Amino acid sequence: MKPTVKPANPLFSSGPCAKRPGWTLENLKDAPLGRSHRAKVGKAKLKEAIEKTRNVLGIPGDYRIGIVPASDTGAVEMALWSLLGARGVDMVAWESFGSGWVTDVTKQLKLDDVRTIKADYGLLPDMTQIDSDRDVVFTWNGTTSGVRVPNADWIKDDRAGLTICDATSAAFAMDLPFEKLDVVTFSWQKVMGGEAAHGMLILSPRAVERLENYSPAWPLPKIFRMTKGGKLIEGIFEGATINTPSMLCVEDYLDALAWAETVGGQKGLKERANNNLAVIADWVAKTDWVDFLAEEPETRSNTSVCLKIVDPWFEALDADNQGKAAKQMVALLDSEDVAYDIGAYRDAPAGLRIWAGSTIEASDLELLMPWLDWAFAELKASFTA
Repeated sequence: MKPTVKPANPLFSSGPCAKRPGWTLENLKDAPLGRSHRAKVGKAKLKEAIEKTRNVLGIPGDYRIGIVPASDTGAVEMALWSLLGARGVDMVAWESFGSGWVTDVTKQLKLDDVRTIKADYGLLPDMTQIDSDRDVVFTWNGTTSGVRVPNADWIKDDRAGLTICDATSAAFAMDLPFEKLDVVTFSWQKVMGGEAAHGMLILSPRAVERLENYSPAWPLPKIFRMTKGGKLIEGIFEGATINTPSMLCVEDYLDALAWAETVGGQKGLKERANNNLAVIADWVAKTDWVDFLAEEPETRSNTSVCLKIVDPWFEALDADNQGKAAKQMVALLDSEDVAYDIGAYRDAPAGLRIWAGSTIEASDLELLMPWLDWAFAELKASFTA
């Protein structure tokens, strides 16, 4: 039967993600709009965003934190173009975004000594193949596959290479062992539900040392340059951004960080995401037409939860019709104002992708689950009639 109660918040998109509970435009009234970001007030806001990020995530005091252009993509590209080439690199990919970084390194930078370690959607590569005496580039959480690394035990403490981690759908919902990570990137619009276009770039002392002692063979555009005269441009990591940031977006990020502190900081944020995952996992366990795309429970994401349809009727369809059927189900939920934007990523197997990060309420997911059952029943009936 068709459910009668809808989620209070139908925003389950995996990016941009839902705002924090209780968010309103009124929360942004103190944004210094029309003021220079280089004025005292602008610098103070940017510096506050950096320091609150450090406090909430527990980032070591000797790590630099910078606000950079072009979202997580910009932050990753800055790291790749500025740091790689000094030694061989292992590129690790098990979904579309990790595969994109492989393409950048092999086809754009065209590095000679590159090893690509890959796995199909739903699986994690054999991380023991990775040599952390080489540079390593990987995503902590595969946003388009719902597969995450369960830990960083495979990274040596006395490594010679740098570990470059795209953590955009992991930061604020999963524990990041910074002592194992030399570069960490993320964007505000993922777990914290911030506004788009700003990325965060976190550098360990080892990464700074590489920047100050190695010059890539290729030219760097101005927007990627983090050193001058062989020294780190410290201002970038104190709020003097490379280009003009949106002070409205900065205010929104500060609001999200303030909320994070009220729910217990990093620990509380992770607990919220874990509780959300548990709601979905309990439903999957008693539902015969659906399963997690991630095959191993310890690798299941608690933010971008990817589901596959395993009903024999659906599995008998060819790939094109599977894609059409899944999109039809997603459109039905959208038309009912129950769940927006929960289709699988375009490169991923047909199915569903439900954001369960820290800004989502478990009560909304509990109300969503019966609607998924109803939508699937409607879909199957329409195809088999």
